[in-house]
Amino acid sequence: MHGGFELWLFAVALGTSMLGGLLGMASGIFIVPILTMFGRIDLHAAIGASLISVIACSCAGAAPLLKEGLTNIRIAILLETATTFGALCGVLSAGLIAAKYLFLIFAAILLLSAQQMVARRKRLSCASDRDIGYSAQRLPLGMTLMYGAGLISALLGIGSGVLKIPAMDTALRLPIKVSSATSNFMIGVTAAASAGIYLTRGYLHPGLAFPVRVSKLS
Repeated sequence: MHGGFELWLFAVALGTSMLGGLLGMASGIFIVPILTMFGRIDLHAAIGASLISVIACSCAGAAPLLKEGLTNIRIAILLETATTFGALCGVLSAGLIAAKYLFLIFAAILLLSAQQMVARRKRLSCASDRDIGYSAQRLPLGMTLMYGAGLISALLGIGSGVLKIPAMDTALRLPIKVSSATSNFMIGVTAAASAGIYLTRGYLHPGLAFPVRVSKLS
């Protein structure tokens, strides 16, 4: 892999990270299609690199939210059992689904992300800064939705916050700021579970993953 391509990869990862930050969306949903369509990279290799970027983003963003006390660690650990199981099932299913169907799922998630972006900004603008009491409700439904979020995360190489946040918000009835912070804490663990199996299958290439990871931490 030549230096020019690595520079292009770094620029793409940095650009999608900035775009995702501006739109309030996960950058993985942009990275994978760009790498496959313009970089001519194998879909599974692109997903593996995207998972590394998700881990880096989660590590970078989790600390401030933990410090502010918005992340509910107890709920995150409970939900992560279902999400991680979904991620493992997603990785095992990845080789059975044709690339064209994965791109169709990408398109659906992108549309859902756009809808959730608008809805979340409205909710955040109306959210109060004062502390409010809450308790998780309808845990069986929440766990089921988290399984699905983990499955999609592993199949597409995205953080799946677009699925986790609405699940915590609507199913568990958590405040929107708590849902967002807890989702950010969880996505790195989910991605790590998927990335481990992608690595053992030879889909995780250091030449792709390293420039992407560095751009997320820069």
